[in-house]
Amino acid sequence: MTKKHTSAVPRTASAPGREAASAPRRRNLRRALLGGAAALLMTGSLAVATPAGAADCPSGHFCTWEHADFGGQRANWSGDDGWWESWIADEDSSWANHGISGPGVKDHVKVYSRAHQGGHMTICLTPGQEVSHNGAANDDGDSHTWAMSC
Repeated sequence: MTKKHTSAVPRTASAPGREAASAPRRRNLRRALLGGAAALLMTGSLAVATPAGAADCPSGHFCTWEHADFGGQRANWSGDDGWWESWIADEDSSWANHGISGPGVKDHVKVYSRAHQGGHMTICLTPGQEVSHNGAANDDGDSHTWAMSC
């Protein structure tokens, strides 16, 4: 009695050289995909998308810029400020309210023309509101406070 010899290699094996030729192709594809993913990470394109023209203001903050359309230097606060002592006093031209909302949370921002919420209210922003320019409020802010409503 003779034993039948069986091969461990499946009959559908690729032709010699074919696997060797596809290995560099797979490496190149992997490199291209990894390179593309790295490029997306570096440009921030994988981050949560924001609407076009959205103001660059940290979450939980009220921000104001010295120029219209969120241009120039930005000042931002997470709380009240009774006296804008810095360069932004009377130089505010655009505003964003990225405050946190919730039951009982002061999430509106009132900007005033004088220190310690004096003078008149120049602008009031609701939660999430961004104002790229407002002629009546332009260059008139000196203080702000978080409030329950406008």
